[in-house]
Amino acid sequence: MVEPQSTWQTAAILIARLIFAAMFAMGVAFKFMDMGATAGYIAAAGFPFPLFLAWCAAILETLLVIAFLTGAYLTPAALIGAVYVIFLGFAFHGPSHWAGNQAEFGAFMSHFPFAAGLLFAAVHGPGSVLSVRQGWPGRA
Repeated sequence: MVEPQSTWQTAAILIARLIFAAMFAMGVAFKFMDMGATAGYIAAAGFPFPLFLAWCAAILETLLVIAFLTGAYLTPAALIGAVYVIFLGFAFHGPSHWAGNQAEFGAFMSHFPFAAGLLFAAVHGPGSVLSVRQGWPGRA
């Protein structure tokens, strides 16, 4: 049984979806503005095939933006987003970076509340307003 959402709950869910979409959209925008720089950043972290991985990241983030804006497949998208955000934290700002720049610790830690919000969104779904109800059974 699904309880009806109050106005403030509906607004909060929509705002949260817009914030998630905006965060990933900013990442996509920076990638498309200079895919070479993104590839260079990936290469500097020691990953092979940096340009291919940069394109994969841009495509994934674009799909996440679409999922958050439409609500379609929001639960799997939010779960994938949470794993992706934690991966990015460790890969690009993890403990090996802290000795050289203590600000990296702050960048690392900022990934965890973002991932927590994504996990919360995965559990609660896209809400009942402005959402395409597609996704896993019982949850969009």
